[in-house]
Amino acid sequence: MANTGQSRQGNGQGSPLYNPSDDYRREELIRLLERSIERLTLQELEALYYDMSTKNYINDGY
Repeated sequence: MANTGQSRQGNGQGSPLYNPSDDYRREELIRLLERSIERLTLQELEALYYDMSTKNYINDGY
């Protein structure tokens, strides 16, 4: 997932950065990404996985 420059910390409801429509937009983007990812080939998925893991967007350790 792309980094927007805002961390989850400090973006809570008490923060001036919080916007209730952010939650809706986040869910909308997740649905769009899921549909797009489902259409990728195995080779494309592996390339995406490699790219995301090298940028630390994926943590295999959960």
